Amino acid sequence: MVATTERDGSTWFECERCGLLFDDRTDAQQHEANCDAEEPSYIQ
Repeated sequence: MVATTERDGSTWFECERCGLLFDDRTDAQQHEANCDAEEPSYIQ
């Protein structure tokens, strides 16, 4: 389930598995459905 977070006066949607933030609920839900709960591989 995607969590809603308020930051800097904006609403963000957070993946509850890895903590990644999205500005669009649909994007967050799609990510969370495929999230392996590890840190994203593109962040080095």
